[in-house]
Amino acid sequence: MDFEKVIKSRASIRNYSDKKIDSDKVMNLIEAANLAPSPDNLSILKFIIVEDKEKISKIAQACQQPFVGTAPVLVIICSDMKNAEKMFDERAGKYIKQHAGAAIENFLLKITDMKLASCWIGAFSDITIKNILKIPDEIEVEAVLPIAYASKTAKTEQKPKHSLIDSCYFEEWNNKYKKPIKRVGEN
Repeated sequence: MDFEKVIKSRASIRNYSDKKIDSDKVMNLIEAANLAPSPDNLSILKFIIVEDKEKISKIAQACQQPFVGTAPVLVIICSDMKNAEKMFDERAGKYIKQHAGAAIENFLLKITDMKLASCWIGAFSDITIKNILKIPDEIEVEAVLPIAYASKTAKTEQKPKHSLIDSCYFEEWNNKYKKPIKRVGEN
C-alpha cells in the first residue's frame, strides 16, 4: 500500500472477526515496531504475544474494554529501563516513552498495510497485566495491541482530525502567521 494511503487509512478498529492470525504476520508486525528509532539504539522494548483465550479475556478485563477479548491475538509491549537509566539518567523515562510511541505507531501502520485491525490500548491495570503474564516489577507495560481482522460491520475509516490552524505556530508560541525572515542588513 502507498505510504500516504497507509497513514490516512490507519484507524482504531474495535470490532473484530474471529479469523485466526498467522504467526508470521504477528512477527512482521513486531519487526516493524522493532525498526522504530530508539535512544542510542538500545534494546529497550519487549513483546509478549498472547493467544491463550483465557489470558486474553483477563487482559480485556484489566483494560476495561470488552472488545479486546474478541481479538485472536494480543501483543503486549513492555519496556526495560535499566540500560537507558544507566546512559540517560533522569531523561531515560522520556526517551523510553518516545521510543515506545514510535514503535507502536510503526506497529499500527504495518497493521493497516497488512489489512488487519487494531486499537492502541494505553489504559489498563498494570498490576493485573503483570500478574497475568508474570512480568517482573521493574518492567513497564507500555501498550496492549489487539491483532485481528476487522469484522464485516466494523467502522474502518479514520476519524477526521482537527485542523492545524490552531496547532501550528511559527517561530514562537501562539504565532499563527508565518512572517518573512529578516536577514542581517535588511530593513
